[in-house]
Amino acid sequence: MAVTVKIPAQLRVVTDGEGEIEADGETVGEVLDAVFAQHEDLRERITENGDLRRFVNVYVSGEDIRFKDGLETQIAEGEEVTILPAVAGGRA
Repeated sequence: MAVTVKIPAQLRVVTDGEGEIEADGETVGEVLDAVFAQHEDLRERITENGDLRRFVNVYVSGEDIRFKDGLETQIAEGEEVTILPAVAGGRA
């Protein structure tokens, strides 16, 4: 089943500038694997040892997967997966 994966601007350097990628899968992990098959360099940017990096947040239709089933979170046809790395900032 196809879902849309939203890629933030800071990661588009490894997706050839693509901001949205269509991918198939029934879980977040399967969808991300499908995206990695298209853009392998993205894998090292958001995962480590098979898990999401600590500073990377992933949402399914606006809900943080950490409060669901993580990479095993089920996805329905047409839902959106958003990858959102934490960005440090503040005042100098």
